[in-house]
Amino acid sequence: MNLRKLIRVLHRDIGYAAVVLTLIFSISGIAVNHINDWNPNYVVETDSVKIKPTADSLLTAEQVKKYVISQLNITDSIKTAFRKSPVEIDIFLERKTISANIKTGMVAIETIKDRDAFKMMNYLHLNKPKKIWTWVSDIFAASLILLALTGLFILKGKNGFFGRGKWFFMLGILIPVLFLFLYY
Repeated sequence: MNLRKLIRVLHRDIGYAAVVLTLIFSISGIAVNHINDWNPNYVVETDSVKIKPTADSLLTAEQVKKYVISQLNITDSIKTAFRKSPVEIDIFLERKTISANIKTGMVAIETIKDRDAFKMMNYLHLNKPKKIWTWVSDIFAASLILLALTGLFILKGKNGFFGRGKWFFMLGILIPVLFLFLYY
């Protein structure tokens, strides 16, 4: 088997094997790049509801908490509560926060839900499993290096590396160098 055919076979077979990992790492990478804009692992849903207001601001924190929970018919176990003022309270439950004003009766309920697909991809991308996953990631990274190098020599002639390919290769060098020059 000649070298060019070996390069094509390696590039094809490694490429097939790397498709799913490439998708996991690239989708997770985009999500993590925008962590300041949104949380890829969770979505927070906010609902506003109204309960029967009470003018009794002399209620204890425990009484206010029980009043709000009874008005909302919530059976979840309460982690803790914080009384912000005589008429305002935050009640923390598992994956839920209730902010209530007993004077106005306005209640905001924030519920946290997992984005399962993103959460799993980020778990792998950020190497949370450690152990054998570190080796899997390293082998994948090495396979990307091999794909990049073999990809240079798949085609020959005017569409190959020494034809138009060299210009794209130089562009690939120029982009990170430019960003390093501007921001490093």
